[in-house]
Amino acid sequence: MEKMPKWADVVLIPLISLILAAIISGLVILALGSNPIAALQVMLNGALGSQYNFGNTIYYATNFIFTGLAVAVAAHAGLFNIGGEGQAMLGGLGVAIVCLMIPFPHWSLALVCSIVGAAAAGAAWAFVPAYLQAKRGSHIVITTIMFNQMAFALLNYLLVGPLKSPGGMEPASASFPATTHLPSFHDMLAPFGIAFSRGAMANFSFVIAIIAAAAVWVLIWHTRLGYEMRSLGKSEPAAKYAGINPFRIIMITMAISGGLAGMMALNNVQGEAERLILGAVEGAGFIGIAVALMGRNHPVGIVLAALLFGVLYQGGMSLSQDQTLRIPRELVVVIQALVILFTGALDTMVRTPLERLFISLRGGRSAKAAE
Repeated sequence: MEKMPKWADVVLIPLISLILAAIISGLVILALGSNPIAALQVMLNGALGSQYNFGNTIYYATNFIFTGLAVAVAAHAGLFNIGGEGQAMLGGLGVAIVCLMIPFPHWSLALVCSIVGAAAAGAAWAFVPAYLQAKRGSHIVITTIMFNQMAFALLNYLLVGPLKSPGGMEPASASFPATTHLPSFHDMLAPFGIAFSRGAMANFSFVIAIIAAAAVWVLIWHTRLGYEMRSLGKSEPAAKYAGINPFRIIMITMAISGGLAGMMALNNVQGEAERLILGAVEGAGFIGIAVALMGRNHPVGIVLAALLFGVLYQGGMSLSQDQTLRIPRELVVVIQALVILFTGALDTMVRTPLERLFISLRGGRSAKAAE
């Protein structure tokens, strides 16, 4: 028998954790001599107060959906893929090669090939850590961290060497051809007579991210492969007894996970920068871990958590730029860290008393029914 209803596990615990993180953040802001209510208003206005701000919030949320899904898929198989950062960097390389090497007549054809290029590059970067885990027992957390550093070094080499834009001073590739540019929200909504900010960074990648979330839901809960992944994640000895090959599942799972992380490049490389630049991932690979934790590794939860972190990211920049409050940009990182702390490391602190509460309530109802 479950200790608490599903809705409490999926909604109530993250909500309480979020409230606790907000309270602690408010106390930190108060300690800095600022008004936490005013800070919250600035953050919300900065994230949702205009079409431009909302479009940028969606842009950051798109990044986090891809990386959150990558972490979640691996987690269902009992793997902790912390290498989303490096896999997203290599996904950008895949997108850049496709967009620069092939003369596309239309963005839709470029998008299909970019999806393949980004997913293949991300999956390839996850291949070696997966093999070492499956065949040699190397801990995948250690190997994927190392591969994050290697990805940065590789990209740095390529962007100051073979892929560097001719005549350019910064480590970046040449700009992609105009026929590869993805439609922005302004372009997508204009045919329906809906005006949207032209300068907002949100683009067609958001639609791909939602489709990817739906695909992950089908994969995990409605396919044999998903069942095998979840079985391995619950108990490897039991999975082996049921005839499931752990090596095969680990390799496939990490390929899907790395491919999803790599697809983040559709948003930041092809959709926004329209060229490959160093540091384009901006830590989204690591934030994906928090997004997956808060979303309970469920695609719906991940989309909602990604939107929340998008608000934190975009609103945080507005907060740091506010001249009246004078709150440092680093405080946003502190708030994100508190959300991660309460939704991940301190999950038991919230879960245990709630489980006791639901058990006592269930016991009370059973006693009344017996009378």
